[in-house]
Amino acid sequence: MEFRILGPPQVVIGHGVVPLIGRQRAVLAALLVNPHQVVSLEYLVDVLWEDRPPLTARRQVQNCVSAVRRAIGDALTREPVIVADRGTYRIRPADGALDAQVFADRVAGAVRLARDRPAAAAHGLRSALRLWRGPALAGLAGRIMAAAAARLEEDRLAALERCLDLELALGPPGALVGELTELVAANPLRERLAGQLMLALHRCGRQADALHAYQRLRRALNGELGLDPGAPLQELHAAILRDDPELGGAHNRPAWTPAPPMPAQLPADVAGFAGRAGLLDHLDRLLTSDSLAARIFVVSGTAGVGKTAFAVHWAHRIARRFPDGQLFVNLRGFDPSGSPLEPAEAVRGFLDALGVPAQHGHQDRFSLYRSLLAGRRMLVVLDNARDAAQVRPLLPGAREGLVIVTSRGQLSGLVARESAHPIPLDLLTEAEARDLLARRLGSDRVAAEPDAVGEIVARCERLPLALAIMAARAASHPGFPLAAFADEVRGIRSDLSTLGSGDPATDVRAGFSWSYLSLSQPAARLFRLLARHPGPDFDAASVAALACVPEHQARTLLGELAQVRLVEQPAPGRYGFHDLLRAYAEELARAFPDRGCALTS
Repeated sequence: MEFRILGPPQVVIGHGVVPLIGRQRAVLAALLVNPHQVVSLEYLVDVLWEDRPPLTARRQVQNCVSAVRRAIGDALTREPVIVADRGTYRIRPADGALDAQVFADRVAGAVRLARDRPAAAAHGLRSALRLWRGPALAGLAGRIMAAAAARLEEDRLAALERCLDLELALGPPGALVGELTELVAANPLRERLAGQLMLALHRCGRQADALHAYQRLRRALNGELGLDPGAPLQELHAAILRDDPELGGAHNRPAWTPAPPMPAQLPADVAGFAGRAGLLDHLDRLLTSDSLAARIFVVSGTAGVGKTAFAVHWAHRIARRFPDGQLFVNLRGFDPSGSPLEPAEAVRGFLDALGVPAQHGHQDRFSLYRSLLAGRRMLVVLDNARDAAQVRPLLPGAREGLVIVTSRGQLSGLVARESAHPIPLDLLTEAEARDLLARRLGSDRVAAEPDAVGEIVARCERLPLALAIMAARAASHPGFPLAAFADEVRGIRSDLSTLGSGDPATDVRAGFSWSYLSLSQPAARLFRLLARHPGPDFDAASVAALACVPEHQARTLLGELAQVRLVEQPAPGRYGFHDLLRAYAEELARAFPDRGCALTS
């Protein structure tokens, strides 16, 4: 079975195309542009009706999915391609069965060959481009499908530009002039194609035509956008005017600008990722929105809430929108080493990934980094940031790419100054927490003991790290009843050792400790005293009385605790923390006795 979206959406079984009608094709296409990803029913409603769904929209989507499954024979298979699970759907094409994935794999393979085997790389790119049968998702209407089609078309053009770079360097240029002329006519504002046409014409001895091509682009940019061509194209124009021998017919010289290395530094996606479906769909839509002030997202939350897992999962989900690659770095802002990574060290790693030799001073590194990312659709993930000052030097200067930052702090400075979009992560819902356990332990095992699962979820406070630790323990003992692990977690609130893993990176107590160790001494003292507060939430006045400090100082200290998510602020002036953090505060209070004002009245 083959799935095709690089052209009109099709399903091919054997030698025949499976007949699908309008909405069925749209639903199938919406799943195929998110392969192996969970797609909510609400997202499919948006695909079909956007802002005006009928009252029966959910039922109609369910009927469409059922009809598609029947049409492809999916309902009769043991391992269905389309998986339905509590209001969500996921399509699982086999390896090599989805043309868009085959295209991406061939492009990635060709890029890896480009430096040492340029002819083979060009051949690989042409092989990838031949998979296209016309405009992506042709025949489908609507904002969401248009955005997906535009992303795929951008991937096609980026691959074609890389291919033309290689072919111009290999020569001869004459065979490419006709193709480039058509491409420039179809994409009159695309500077890279215009530059390739100019170079091909110049190498064919057609200097006047090359200069006319520049003037046409200049008029188009000026007329539509009020802009002049960028500096690289202006430099090429000047070189053609003076008949620079560097542009001559030396076919072993890279044409225009060489295809840069394409880093792929994302860690592996999280197996069994669960929850956050609504948030992921919202962020996907936000990426295509014109209202997005800056392409910087700050994922924040308490220790163990799954910030890195969420960021990496979303990054994999959207990676194909960024064909120039992905950069990833752990900034060690909250880390057992106690030594945050210096921005200069982080950017040196990025330059290595981009193929730049180590020969620049610190300030030169940052300027060079921004220059290399200008005009490139690159995804940058800055994980575990300490503060905004650590992040700012690593932000690209251009808007073509995307930056995802994770931090325990809220990084309000980035939100205020750089217009970053905040993504606060809360604890999982009960349904999401149960789903996490089901994905890691199997739905049958979880369904067989609902009460034990409920106890584990409740005692772990729906904290993803705590749930993952218990799931790993249960997975290591498949013959044990889950009730045995429910008995284990009943003591968590008096002893966090139950949630130890032997690895500081996945140990709940260790995770909390890195936030605690970042506090000032007065804030650390207040956190310990909060273990004695009798209620589930508190305000500055009650905390001031507890700690024997003025109310304004209590408010400042609560703000410091909230910055590293050791307390949450669910409403103006009200604070609280979940029972696992209370248990950690109680452990510290026992280790560092301090009566405060708690027992003086």
